[in-house]
Amino acid sequence: MTDESRGIGGTVGPPWSVDVLADLHAGVLDDTRAAELWPLVNADPEARAILDALDATQSDLASLADAPAPPMPAQFAARLDAALAAEAAARFPEPRRAPEQGNAPVVDLAAARRRRNKRLGWAAGVLTAAAAAVVAVTVAIPNTSQQTGTPNVAAPTGPSVGNDGSGAQALIGKAVGVRDFGPLQNEDRLDECIAAAGLDPKVRPEGIRPVNVGGKAGVMIILTTGKLAQFRLVAFGADCGPGNPAVLFDKVVGEK
Repeated sequence: MTDESRGIGGTVGPPWSVDVLADLHAGVLDDTRAAELWPLVNADPEARAILDALDATQSDLASLADAPAPPMPAQFAARLDAALAAEAAARFPEPRRAPEQGNAPVVDLAAARRRRNKRLGWAAGVLTAAAAAVVAVTVAIPNTSQQTGTPNVAAPTGPSVGNDGSGAQALIGKAVGVRDFGPLQNEDRLDECIAAAGLDPKVRPEGIRPVNVGGKAGVMIILTTGKLAQFRLVAFGADCGPGNPAVLFDKVVGEK
């Protein structure tokens, strides 16, 4: 143990108190007292040995701050992991697990765009079909307020053409690819009209659209003739069907 009787305030000198030397080494003494002691301590080999030991201890302590911490013993690490797992299970009974990076799905942007466009196209088709159905139903309902003596007669719709089909040729560009059955409502009704008119059922219309033929509701079909830029235009009345072709006009247009 240290010799407290030989500290500051007591006899200062050999043999030196370890406490005095430690205070001097640590720089806690006032400047006047330290200036008095350093010459005496440096002249005493035993005091210098103690100061050298303090230097070594200070150096060892400083090196511990930079030294890597030793690994935790395996048994303590296992107990700590178990305690952490139990605490986590108690706080979060059903933890959500993040997907493993290696198993994360890879999104094909091109395929995603195709699926999106397909859905958009399907939705647009449904809306178009719904709109066409509304138009067809509207056309098929008789206007009883203005046609008291002609029930079940469809009101004319579509662009107007002459009784002989004059003006129908100008409609070809906007009718090719269109399949608007107008007052006939569907393809089955149109096929009945085509059969009643004796047309070849194998020649399918390139376009179908409602027309107003001299004030009468009709549906015009565009047929190919096998010749370049030549078409056959046939218009059926809204009342056509089996045994009643009700052809409003039948004409060939284009280059002969």
